[in-house]
Amino acid sequence: MPVVPANQPQLIRSSQKDEYYQNNLTNNANELFHTFAGSKRWFQWRKEIELLSDLTYYVLTTSSGDYQTLGEEYVSIIQVDPSKRRIPSRMRRTALIVCHTIVPYLLDKVLICIENELEAEAPQTSRTWRPLSHVRLWIQRAVGMLTESQRKALIPLVFALQQGITLLYRLHVALFYITGAFYHIGKRTAGVSYLRVGNVAGDDPRISNSYRLLGALSLLQLGITLTLQFNNLRQRQRRSIQSCQSSSRSSRCVLCLEERRNTSSTPCGHLFCWECITEWCNTKARLLYNKFQPHRLVFLRNYN
Repeated sequence: MPVVPANQPQLIRSSQKDEYYQNNLTNNANELFHTFAGSKRWFQWRKEIELLSDLTYYVLTTSSGDYQTLGEEYVSIIQVDPSKRRIPSRMRRTALIVCHTIVPYLLDKVLICIENELEAEAPQTSRTWRPLSHVRLWIQRAVGMLTESQRKALIPLVFALQQGITLLYRLHVALFYITGAFYHIGKRTAGVSYLRVGNVAGDDPRISNSYRLLGALSLLQLGITLTLQFNNLRQRQRRSIQSCQSSSRSSRCVLCLEERRNTSSTPCGHLFCWECITEWCNTKARLLYNKFQPHRLVFLRNYN
């Protein structure tokens, strides 16, 4: 029997059908948990409920003796290992489930926890047990060893990593449109691909060309997004440098060209060191085009 790989429309329809059943299972689990545990506990555990629902779905389909999810059965495709001749082993299917469900959950949780700890002014303590509590405590200890400047420098890096993961998913989908293989990163990691069952007729070249065009447009859009984000980052860095320079210049006394000490104000609103401006007034008769006496100077106490 000829071996014909599954095409893009079949893989997309299969994924959409699986998401439909997963959402139904997750919604029922959320409703049940919310009824018995209440809104507060449900909000705390909603991510874990979604994870357990997805695990249940894939264990009952992919990991069981059926070797097919409901979406794969709907479009008549089967999983195969890299040899294209055998059904994936149990270990490979387990790796697929872990990469497809548990790894994204852990990555999202850890990055959010790191971001919250870096932005928190004081360590956040909680007496109630929460998901990944031990990981949270380890992150708190690690962040507590950092200085304030190091924490501020790491916040943009965490944000960039979160954005990078999103862009990686978009890049992977664009490559799928072009090549027609591995719709999900977890399946690429586990080396699980698909073959058609029953209908092995050749694909319409127009369909493949349409998906390749869609992939090329997706790559173009991704490149534009990266360019815009890079330009925005450079503009923010430039504004930050300019604000630091302007604040540094504004805190200098124009008479001694050093940081102001005992800041004082003239009647026209300009700021100087008290010693500099009083000495200037005693030796000069005119300053800033306004004549005034030293007793009109205002000493700004506790001014930063």
